[in-house]
Amino acid sequence: MKLTLIAAMLAATALLAGCKDAGPAKPETTALSDSAGNAAALTLTVYKTPSCGCCKKWVLHLEQQGVVAQTKDYDDLSGIKERYGITPQYYSCHTAVSEQGYAFEGHIPAKYIRKFLAESHPDAIGLSVPAMPLGSPGMEVEGRFMPYDILLLHKDGSASVYAHISDAAMQ
Repeated sequence: MKLTLIAAMLAATALLAGCKDAGPAKPETTALSDSAGNAAALTLTVYKTPSCGCCKKWVLHLEQQGVVAQTKDYDDLSGIKERYGITPQYYSCHTAVSEQGYAFEGHIPAKYIRKFLAESHPDAIGLSVPAMPLGSPGMEVEGRFMPYDILLLHKDGSASVYAHISDAAMQ
C-alpha cells in the first residue's frame, strides 16, 4: 500500500514537472454558448500556476463546454487548497471554485461539474480527480487513456466515488 502511494505520488510529481509550457497565455475569460445556444450560466474561478500547460488545456476544455473560466495565477496553490478544505491526498495541479463556493480539484470533466451543481450536496465541499490521470481533460496524450474516479469530497474530510470514468467517451 505504501509503495503504491509512493509510486502514485512520484508519478504525479513527474507529470506536474512536465506540466510547464512556455507558450503564450490565452485570454483569461471566454463566454461560449451551450449546445442549445443558450448563454453560459456557469462561472468558475480557476486557481493555477502560470506555467502549467495542462491547466491551460483544462481551462480550454471548460470554455469549449460553455463554462466561463476566470483564471488566477499563483506560484503556490497550497493556501487556496487549504481554504477550500482540500486535503493533500486529493490534490491535483489546479483548483476551481464555483460561485456557490464548491471546490473542483483537478482534471474533472465539465459535464460532471454541471451535474454536481444541479444536485443537492449539503455535506460536500466539491469534487476531485486526484493526481493527473492520463487522458482526462487537459491531460490528453496521443490518444492514451487511464480510467479514473471522480471523488465527492465531504466536509468531514472523507471522500466517496462520485463517478467512475472507464473510457474517454464518458468525459
